[in-house]
Amino acid sequence: MGSSLSPVTTTPSAQGFNLGTVFTTIAESNPTRDALVQGDRRWTYAELLDRSRKFANLLAAASLGAHVERADLANHESGQDHVALALYNSNAYLEGMIGSYLARCAPFNVNYRYVGDELRYLFNDAKPKVVLFHATLAPTMAEVMADCPSVALWLQVADDSSNAVIDGATDYETALAGASTSQLAVVPSPDDLYILYTGGTTGMPKGVLWRQHDIYMNAMGGRKIGTWEEVTSYDDVRHNATNGFGLKVLLLPPLMHGAAQWTSFIMMGDGATLVLPTHTNHHDPIDILRTIERERINTFNTVGDAMVRPLLDELGRASYDTSSLLAIANGGAPLTAAMKDRMKATMPNVIISDSVGSSETGAQMFSNSSKGATQGQFIPGPGAVVISDDLTRLLEAGDPEIGWLAQSGWVPLGYLGDAAKTARTFPVIDGDRFAVPGDRARLLDSAEIELLGRDSVTINSGGEKIFAEEVEGALAGHPAIADVVVAGRDSERWGSEVVAVVAFKPGLSASFDELVEFAAQHIARYKLPKDVILTERVTRSPSGKADYRWAKEQATTGASIR
Repeated sequence: MGSSLSPVTTTPSAQGFNLGTVFTTIAESNPTRDALVQGDRRWTYAELLDRSRKFANLLAAASLGAHVERADLANHESGQDHVALALYNSNAYLEGMIGSYLARCAPFNVNYRYVGDELRYLFNDAKPKVVLFHATLAPTMAEVMADCPSVALWLQVADDSSNAVIDGATDYETALAGASTSQLAVVPSPDDLYILYTGGTTGMPKGVLWRQHDIYMNAMGGRKIGTWEEVTSYDDVRHNATNGFGLKVLLLPPLMHGAAQWTSFIMMGDGATLVLPTHTNHHDPIDILRTIERERINTFNTVGDAMVRPLLDELGRASYDTSSLLAIANGGAPLTAAMKDRMKATMPNVIISDSVGSSETGAQMFSNSSKGATQGQFIPGPGAVVISDDLTRLLEAGDPEIGWLAQSGWVPLGYLGDAAKTARTFPVIDGDRFAVPGDRARLLDSAEIELLGRDSVTINSGGEKIFAEEVEGALAGHPAIADVVVAGRDSERWGSEVVAVVAFKPGLSASFDELVEFAAQHIARYKLPKDVILTERVTRSPSGKADYRWAKEQATTGASIR
């Protein structure tokens, strides 16, 4: 058993890819190219690597790293020290990730909106040894510090707030200043963990454990989406970084969202420059569009209608040069047909693509609007399948059964500290291990997959299963609606009834009957909402995902427009 207290003495397997080594290879291939830009600040690949190595050396100096090798652990166990990243998008987030990987620590994402009780739960579950946090969050960290005995090092990153370094914490830049930029003697392993905590919008957050090799091959640059060509060596990594397109990529979704982390590594693997808006603690459409104009951005990712709508509204109010844009990629939340129509009318030459994936599956499927794809239908990538409702067999093309969207091949090990949930979510069927996180789907005659929605937010009304996302899509195109989320509400007649929680655009409104008749043009009448609740603003996660726990509460207690 590898049980050394010092990360320097471990001898990991040399098979496969490690994310820290992947980034080192990319950076050494493009040392003078800009890796990251934010406002008037720029970091080359060499500078980002040096700062990441400083953070790695800081961790190693505290005897943090890997203490038990993967072969001696169960799938729900970690043998590494954990690093909490409670940060807005910034250079510190990438340095925290990469530096942790180089030191064989396992970083994980922290929702920067969490309040004290939520942080206590998360830190008790993850047991981090280090917390890296922005100064804006200092008051909340000070509140929970005494209740987090696992944390040995609190590092505060300065920002635009006036918050001083809290007692018990150290200024991040001060800590880095005393660290070396030399490469550690420790050899990072492909077996080292990549940890991604789920959003907790339908249940308590869970830490999904991936081998770094598996997440790299699945979703972080180890294969090309669409062609699925695989990287087979570090020479391939070096070639792609040197000969890639070198695009300018605007990073809008928060790096605490898996899709943003995956996009960053994919794009850096092609020698791209990542660009952040000047303000990353809120969604500022003017700042974003000015950044697109100034930096000549080629592409950006979005997470559903909520992230795109303010940009299109601003483009309708003022003139911005978006001619450099080539493509916009959506993932993490549905981009409705109505919103895509607005995007195409505003930016007719931009390709809009959709991708499907989750913390438990990685990248799974995609569609391209320029190909005339049908809403909700996707081309599966390798290993993306639909499994029968009883989890016993793979469905064949054209099977009418509604099954579970699943992924085989490079899938996670399990959930941190939860053997039972690991066994449920990652079943073995005919000798193959699958990830089945809970999305309902149908395999069509065309072999495309129709995504129906998350089972945990499916509404069983009068014996019929109704998918919340389908009803949301039917309502979202109404001209008066700014945002909408759908939830179930207990009903004496139906068992559960469909309720839409709606925010209207400023100065606009619609009656219950008008909204129902509009939705009836797109979905069967049994799926139509039985009530509409008015809210000033739909609550979503920072990544744009609907908060269904909030929506269910609103469906029960909110003000009806009927």
